[in-house]
Formats: sequence, C-alpha cells, structure tokens
Amino acid sequence: MNPELEAFIPLVPKVDLTDPVAARKQYAASAAERAAPDTADLEIEDRTVPADPDVPVRIYRPYQARGAIVWLHGGGFVMGDVDTEHLWAARLAADSGVVVISVGYRLAPEHRFPAALDDAYAVLTWTAENAAELGIDPGRIAVGGHSAGGGLAAAVALRARDQQGPPIRFQLLNEPELDDRQETWSARQFTETPWINRDAVTASWRYYLGSAPATPFAAPARAADLSGLPPAYIATAEFDPNRDDDLAYGLRLLQAGVSVELHQWPGTFHGSQAILSAEVSQRQLADLAATLRRALAE
Repeated sequence: MNPELEAFIPLVPKVDLTDPVAARKQYAASAAERAAPDTADLEIEDRTVPADPDVPVRIYRPYQARGAIVWLHGGGFVMGDVDTEHLWAARLAADSGVVVISVGYRLAPEHRFPAALDDAYAVLTWTAENAAELGIDPGRIAVGGHSAGGGLAAAVALRARDQQGPPIRFQLLNEPELDDRQETWSARQFTETPWINRDAVTASWRYYLGSAPATPFAAPARAADLSGLPPAYIATAEFDPNRDDDLAYGLRLLQAGVSVELHQWPGTFHGSQAILSAEVSQRQLADLAATLRRALAE
C-alpha cells in the first residue's frame, strides 16, 4: 500500500449497502465534507434533459471548450447524484478544458436496470442533438465515469454501437464496475479492501439487477464482441476487487482492435484518489484530465 494512502485507511468509511437510504446519507455527508472546488473559470448550469422520466444534469463549461463528456458518478448503482459528484466533475472540467455533463441517473434498488442506463443514454442522445446550443463539436463527445459510473459508460458505448446511436469518440473508465460474476482473482481475494469490498460489490449488483439475468448492457464484461467500440482509457487500483475485471476488459478491447490505454496505479485502492493530499492521487486525477483533453483535441 502507498504509505501516504495507508495513513488514511483508519479514516476511510466502510461502505455498508444493507440499508441503501442510510448508505446514501453517509455518502452525501462524506461528499459535503470535501473542500469546495475552484469553479472560477467554469460556467455551471443545472438542466433537465427531456426523457421518460426527465434526467437532471449539471453542466460544467470551461472557456472556449469544444468537446464534451457525459460523466457518470460512482456509488455502486445505489448512491450518488450531481451534488456528491460536484467536486470531481468540476475538477475534471477545469483541468481538461472539456465540457462535463454530470448525470443524475436513477438509483437502485428503487430503479433497477435498465433505468440508469436509459438515463445515461438519453443524456448522450440529447448532448449530440443539442451540440450547437451547447457550443460543442458533435464529433467530440466522450462518455466516462468512476466505478459504477464507469460501468455505465462502457454500457452506453456498447448500446450506441449496437443501436447505431450517437457517435462516441472516447471512453474514460476509472476503476469501472463491469462484471457481476466476480470470478477473477482480485474479486475473490480482495474481500476486505478499503472503501469497496466483496460484500459491497455483491450487494451493488444484487440491487442493480434484481432477479433479472445480467446482459452485456448491464454488465459490459459479458459482451461477446467488443469490436467497433470507441478508444478507451481504463484506470485500475491495485487493491480493488474490480481490478482484474478491468484489466481483462482492456485486453479484450485490444484483441478486438480497439485502441486502449491501461493504467494500473500501484499501492492504491478503490476511490483512494479522494485522498487529495497524496501525490499518487494528484497524478491519478491529472492523468484523467490530460487523457480526456488529448482524446477530444483536434
């Protein structure tokens, strides 16, 4: 474990999804304790995307931005919203120079799959159809997210490919949650890792899927064909149950002819980049922003 991160482990709250409502309150309280982001150079607007039902979004516009990313928050499909994601979305927009459209998708278990995916896809479609109003180039739209949001972003890319939806230029997948089967070495061995452990991941998928069988649009690792997908950046944490699922997905993308950058961060754990004082966290966040900036450049 990275020594700077290890010192904070006693302070990292354990995720308990036994009571989703209580978990959301804890998640929101933790987010509220973070320092306010620097938004001086951003135009921030709350909007509602017409859908069934409508989807709340928060749009972060850097000066003269031409590209955009539909950004999906983490929280195990159960927790999170545009408020809990405010720090990360604002930072990504400011550091990348890209418009960030943060999506307040519906949460499980009240709204099981495909509710969150439908919301995310509706926002992607709206973004492409309203590119002129948003001041962006419709050819420079990415999807991305952290944890469950990363899994949703990968599913949006699959759906857009299969349904001939809006063109996606890039996938930015940070420690994504991709596979409900939990059969890899890291999924079986990392049962008590900080922040996210095997029990939390199991509960997350149970709430999201209910009794329905998992499909590739729910768990992208189940997709048999990964060809024709957008180029991807996949970041993994060393001590994360999702690690090997993510690495395997990246390798399969490469084998399907998709350009991929894989970045395995040594000594880190799932979500440890929230410990902003650590040098490795600063490098992780800077790398996400720089990658997105390059991906949507000319």
